[in-house]
Amino acid sequence: MRILQALRLMRLWAAAGLALLYLAGCSDRDAWQRSMLYHPQPARQAGDSLTLPVDGATLQISLRSRPGAPAILYFGGNAEDVSGTRPQLERLFPDHALYLMHYRGYGQSTGEPGEPALHADALALYEHVRREHAEINVIGRSLGSGVAARLASERSVARLALITPYDSIENVAVEHYPWLPVRWLIRDRFDSAAVAGRISAPTTLIVAEHDTLIRPGRTAQLAMHFKPGVARTVVVAGANHNDIGTHPVYDRALLEALAGD
Repeated sequence: MRILQALRLMRLWAAAGLALLYLAGCSDRDAWQRSMLYHPQPARQAGDSLTLPVDGATLQISLRSRPGAPAILYFGGNAEDVSGTRPQLERLFPDHALYLMHYRGYGQSTGEPGEPALHADALALYEHVRREHAEINVIGRSLGSGVAARLASERSVARLALITPYDSIENVAVEHYPWLPVRWLIRDRFDSAAVAGRISAPTTLIVAEHDTLIRPGRTAQLAMHFKPGVARTVVVAGANHNDIGTHPVYDRALLEALAGD
């Protein structure tokens, strides 16, 4: 009997200890969210850039200038140095002006990243670009797909390409952290599904077949929220989340996504 009582007491103490650790891990919602969502990167590639003043920060925009030409706005992933993506876009779209945003805290951009700030910054970049370019196309990758989708739901864009997109970051996080109260912890939800129905630009969803970070099912859920005929899905066979850009099918999908009628 005494052994059983001792075992029960040990289980209670173990459960209490785990509960304390759990609560400690959940105590700072902002710190938890920042560590999960945002991984600022320096700008490692040289090249032209502009400095865009915005409310509370200044943004570095990696740039290829083509005055009056069709423009592409690019919003990258949460651990992406977009200056490293510019050479691929330059190769694929030689006649386009390119504007690749370094989020707040990334590259030489100042400030702290967060969903309201990223959305406001995307709008500021759009307004800056449309002064010189009548046609604006938008590409968003991974985290940036949420930034791009919301921008396209609020401003007129010619075409939209979303690479490894999700219905919401909240749902992605729930899949990866089922033991945490994610819906309480997360504040930056990037709910693309909620805005998809307001997007009228022809949209291409580019999916990595073996993506374990943003699983294809999340993209399938997003696709269901577009109006009929607006969005199409292209699956890059054999690709995962990080290597999708190295597959020839990806290049073709991106070119077709932004091709004119």
